[in-house]
Amino acid sequence: MSPHIASLFDHVSVGVADLDRAAAFYDACLAPLGLVRLWRAERAVGYGPEGYTAEAPFALVKAGAEARAPVAGFHLAFIAASREAVDAFHAAALRHGGLDEGPPGIREHYDPGYYAAFVRDPDGHRLEAVLHEP
Repeated sequence: MSPHIASLFDHVSVGVADLDRAAAFYDACLAPLGLVRLWRAERAVGYGPEGYTAEAPFALVKAGAEARAPVAGFHLAFIAASREAVDAFHAAALRHGGLDEGPPGIREHYDPGYYAAFVRDPDGHRLEAVLHEP
């Protein structure tokens, strides 16, 4: 996990309607980013770097019919180590029920080195994988 993120957040959890469906989606699209399933409980699944032993930095929490994606404007950006990782994140998300919100590419309007892809997960959460190139 990036040191600048670790200094801001301890962990983030999102509510999902179907934990099995969500876990399959996140297993696939987080793997290219170096994040793995760390644990599973009856009502939650935790993700982080392999071997991570503290509180899982990212978790899914089963909310059932009460699950709601955050309002417009919210999105969660995951750090990618390479363009290939961004591309693989996007492809895996689409193969596992995600919706395309912006294919992999440079986002000049953010920064000339901002390589990212955007998707919406099956529960409506807007996600991004981003690489900040020099």
